[in-house]
Amino acid sequence: MEAILQVAEIPYETGEVQYRYMRYLSEDKTQWIRHGLFCRYHKNGNLASEGNYEHGAEEGLWIDYHENGIKAAEGYYRNGNEVGTWNYWTLDGAQENAEVFD
Repeated sequence: MEAILQVAEIPYETGEVQYRYMRYLSEDKTQWIRHGLFCRYHKNGNLASEGNYEHGAEEGLWIDYHENGIKAAEGYYRNGNEVGTWNYWTLDGAQENAEVFD
């Protein structure tokens, strides 16, 4: 049986969307599993983080943003683990040190 994807929206206490992502119910119906696009938002509505899940684990390119909309971090996940080079930026957009993961 193929899983049915649903969109989940989790709000802040004030009502604004904090998380929006795709998910499906596990075969035994005991837990939700993230699968597909994941977005997190700052309270001001700006995008805070975006990336993809593959059956519950982060996969592929992920990007984080500062509250002002400037990119804060960018890197890749494989099976839920950070891999390769991750780059980081300050609030004003200046590139900071990169970090390399195995």
